[in-house]
Amino acid sequence: MANHKSALKRANQNEIRRIRNRAVKTRVKNVVKEVRQAAAGSESDKAATTLRTAQSTIDKAAKKGVLHKRTAARKVARLAKLTQSIQS
Repeated sequence: MANHKSALKRANQNEIRRIRNRAVKTRVKNVVKEVRQAAAGSESDKAATTLRTAQSTIDKAAKKGVLHKRTAARKVARLAKLTQSIQS
């Protein structure tokens, strides 16, 4: 365990960030799952609306630094491709 005052502070900051990042990652996983379920059910309207919320959530995660920006772009692109395939 940390002994110095600055090391204790750093450990506390890391723990707070870890908890926050975990919450954001869980939210991203859940919205991605919602889009995939809507696409699997061939519900194009629901898939399109959930895609918009998923894109927003993923972009916010990338903005906060929880996800890398290219990882976020890849996730959004794959979901968009999936929803386009069921609409046509």
